[in-house]
Amino acid sequence: MANSKQARKRARQSTESNAHNAALRSRLRTAIKSVRKAIAAGDKKAAATTLQSATSVIDSIADKKVVHKNTAARNKSRLAAAIKSMA
Repeated sequence: MANSKQARKRARQSTESNAHNAALRSRLRTAIKSVRKAIAAGDKKAAATTLQSATSVIDSIADKKVVHKNTAARNKSRLAAAIKSMA
């Protein structure tokens, strides 16, 4: 357990920021899943519009440094490639 006042505050802050970052990571995963679901449904136009909204979510979470910018770029690239390869 934290002994000093500063350490108690840091423990409190890290708990709050961990909960906040977990919520953001969940939003990221949900956005990616929604695009994958649209791709699986086979509707290219719907998948493209879903990707557009997911891209803004992915970028905002990368800007907050919850995930690395290269991870965000990789996710966007793979989703876009999957949509492009649809019939």
